[in-house]
Amino acid sequence: MATGTVTLHRVVKSAPEKLFRAFSDPLAYAAWLPPYGFLGEIHSWDFRTGGTYRMSFHNFSTSSFHSFGGSFLEILPNKLIRHTDRFENPDLPGAMITTIRLTPVSCGTDLHIVQEGIPEVIPPEMCYLGWQESLDKLIRLTDPEIPG
Repeated sequence: MATGTVTLHRVVKSAPEKLFRAFSDPLAYAAWLPPYGFLGEIHSWDFRTGGTYRMSFHNFSTSSFHSFGGSFLEILPNKLIRHTDRFENPDLPGAMITTIRLTPVSCGTDLHIVQEGIPEVIPPEMCYLGWQESLDKLIRLTDPEIPG
């Protein structure tokens, strides 16, 4: 049964366009989304409303992995991404819905994320901790301005 929800909010220096690129580019997404200690692998990526994706997180310590995928429900460039996530593990049933909002502010972007429908067996505080680590990696990827 899916019951958990986590909400995250950050104001980051990067412009909405740069953050949107980090969510929409599969190479960038695989680099920052997995929490510390995990590697990301994109198996398929069709980033458009109605498109689908599939990826895996590999545990670097144990070499185990879990795969998941979903569909992109709504994409408004530089503003909004809504997608589903479904674990391939039958012990983690249901579909989660993640909504990412990017709002320009004077110093960068107001980033607001809500993940709903977290399977009951996953403590929401573990998801929240994982998201905090992922957002730290996202900020480290997008904040630097490195000339060409």
